[in-house]
Amino acid sequence: MSTELQTERIGATQIMTLVGPGARNALSPQVYAAGIETLNVAESNDDVRAVILTGAGGHFCGGGELQGLAHNRPHDLPTQAENLDAFHQWIEALRSFPKPIIAAVEGIAAGAGASLMLACDLVVAAENARFLMRHNQVGLSPEGGASWHLTRALGRGRALQLLWQNNPSSAQQMAQWGLVHQVVPEGMVLQSALALVEQLAQTPAGVLSSIKELVNEAPVHTLRHQLDAEKQHFIVNLSRAEAGQTIDDSADAKRGGAQAAGGLGK
Repeated sequence: MSTELQTERIGATQIMTLVGPGARNALSPQVYAAGIETLNVAESNDDVRAVILTGAGGHFCGGGELQGLAHNRPHDLPTQAENLDAFHQWIEALRSFPKPIIAAVEGIAAGAGASLMLACDLVVAAENARFLMRHNQVGLSPEGGASWHLTRALGRGRALQLLWQNNPSSAQQMAQWGLVHQVVPEGMVLQSALALVEQLAQTPAGVLSSIKELVNEAPVHTLRHQLDAEKQHFIVNLSRAEAGQTIDDSADAKRGGAQAAGGLGK
């Protein structure tokens, strides 16, 4: 059975779940297309504040459909290139999406599944999560931006080590390297990711978008260019009604309103 991308809304969060029983949620072109469509809809909907990407059945994603890849390779390399282009379009859509995207990872994140996780903004991982850049184990080089993300985050040597060797990395090790941002007990990843989204939602949506765009572009900018970009974003955000109100003030106001409403109800 091929993997499907199932979607649901929980409050202001759009959840995308990879569901592929028996295949560790292996990826396919149908999943790529569904992922891009879901992000396009979520971007245009102001009620959606963030996206969570996760997997069903105790695993995040075991990578691509290797059996189909091996079967089709001798016959239709152009089609394989088109499929890879589709995957890369989804990776680019994740990176450029203006709202926070959180990966909630349990079990295995391997190969293209690890590449998919790396394209998300933040990663919440269960203590049982294992990350494996296994491309060379099956006679392939990385795809989905894995070499780019790992080199940026870890430097050349460690990126080569992960991509050349087949040793799985634990959630704790990935956290030490800054590739996982929160480690939680098994079975708690979705709940923890939702709590993280709730925390991020205290910041105005336009500010979150500005910060993501600035961080994405920083490595290719000179300091002068980045300072100019920061000024432009700052002025835009300064013009918004939320400017000047601290997160603590906003949270206190919300709590005070809730307490007042509760008092009226007694």
